[in-house]
Amino acid sequence: MASTLTVDVLIAGGGPCGLMLAIELGRRNIRCLLVDAKPGTAFNPQANATQARTMEHFRRLGFAHEIRSMGLPPDHATDIAYLTRFAGTELARLRLPTAAAAPKAIKAMSGSWSAAELPHRVSQKYVEVCLHQHAQQQASVEMRYGWQLTSFQDTGDGIDAWVQSVNGEEQLNVQAAYLVGADGARSMVRHQLGIAWGGATGFKRKFMGGKMLAVYLKAPDFYARNPNDRAWMYVVVNPELRAFIMSVDGVSEFAFHIQMADDAATEALTEVDARRLFAQAFGQAIDIDILSMATWMAGHALVAESFQQGRVFLGGDAAHLFTPTGGLGYNTAVEDAVNLGWKLASVLKGQAPAALLDSYQLERHPLAVRNTGYARQFADSIGLFEAAPELEHDSPQGEAARAVASDYLNGHVRREFNIPGVTFGGRYDASPIIVGDGTTAPPDAANSYTPCATPGGRPPHAWLPDGRSLFDTFHTEWTLLVLGPERADTTAFENAAAAMDVDLKVVHQTSGEILALYEAPMVLIRPDQIVAWRGHDVQQAQAVLAQVLGHGVTVRA
Repeated sequence: MASTLTVDVLIAGGGPCGLMLAIELGRRNIRCLLVDAKPGTAFNPQANATQARTMEHFRRLGFAHEIRSMGLPPDHATDIAYLTRFAGTELARLRLPTAAAAPKAIKAMSGSWSAAELPHRVSQKYVEVCLHQHAQQQASVEMRYGWQLTSFQDTGDGIDAWVQSVNGEEQLNVQAAYLVGADGARSMVRHQLGIAWGGATGFKRKFMGGKMLAVYLKAPDFYARNPNDRAWMYVVVNPELRAFIMSVDGVSEFAFHIQMADDAATEALTEVDARRLFAQAFGQAIDIDILSMATWMAGHALVAESFQQGRVFLGGDAAHLFTPTGGLGYNTAVEDAVNLGWKLASVLKGQAPAALLDSYQLERHPLAVRNTGYARQFADSIGLFEAAPELEHDSPQGEAARAVASDYLNGHVRREFNIPGVTFGGRYDASPIIVGDGTTAPPDAANSYTPCATPGGRPPHAWLPDGRSLFDTFHTEWTLLVLGPERADTTAFENAAAAMDVDLKVVHQTSGEILALYEAPMVLIRPDQIVAWRGHDVQQAQAVLAQVLGHGVTVRA
């Protein structure tokens, strides 16, 4: 007889979304079980860019410094370079701070990059190790790798599920209040629910459209044989092939991806083919040790038509599929977990009605559509660029072709990799749990961001005289930010919060500059560091807290 385990939340999938959700729930003492068919965290590099907003969430949880210490050596370049071949002629470059320089650099930045953290270049395989360690530290979290969800039923009152060890020797009945499918692009959870993809796929481009070959490899001589300045990511642009490579450890490990013209033939490629293709991309014969190789499909901009059905939710790749330009897939997945975590905990603790959970779909679905759209724009920008036939020629025509390519690619690299608007500008303006104040946020734009405290978005950032980030003063749950030299009477908010069992902390900042930044003396910050309300009238306290906790959300049939 199989045993039964009772938990609050069953999480299918141990990638960034599932692990982040386990941390968010575990910190709030919500009992959950995470299962993943893999034997452990990711072996292959997968995603390679942690955006600044994701780093701010890691900072909120106390381990951004751990993530920033992982991956590349601290003084390794994080530049993105475009070349005719990896060891060929450089065409364009975006220079960025190293991991060691980033914490100091961000303190001198303002405007679009007014933030607590800069992005970090690190392979997902390292990020998952860190997330796994922090999930393991949560007493209420149990993780079983080498186990998979085999069936589930939403009974209306809960989830009746079965999980089984991959070797088939053990199975377990799981009784949960909720199920979260963070089980990847081929999500068993999404398929069982019958939720279709919306959006578009099948884009064909010279690059980032169609079958790609991915090779995780060691190339000990890569840097010694490369005459160009060191970079984190090298992109090959020439009329013969299109490829890119990212440094995994800054020493010898790399993630190599090359666009293939024939989807069917790509599946038959051998290690001999991979070595030949890598040598072509490098520009000369070079020894490599292949650690793994696989094919994948670029050209997706897909979003599940629904992120929720009853007591079941979707997150990460189960909910949205990206072409990886801009590095938005993994970062969107992390924010799914951040958004859903505090809401599940609030409902399970009886602090909010079940209707609060409907706001997950209402907030995250539009963001996924937005972000997949941006990724598609970046893919078009690089993938539809035509490399002139004479690009590598040692001739006046070749020189002219390289000048044209250089001009275009220097523009493109900034369009794709300098994206504070994408990173910080995601908003939940239409959400029923945001208390609007009649103001409108600045227009959404990929490459610029205007800090703005209009409810529904990320709070404006500021550095404090003692060197801390304003964000470091926020409570782990709800924060009532009181601004200006005169401290407003917050008794009504504190009493209303106590009556509703809401964990609220009042934080007073006397700075007139921060008051001017927020344009109101009181600002309510959600647990996921989103502005929920701002204003002057404390008499609204009970109504405000009721709305932000979902008491005004109409439950969908």
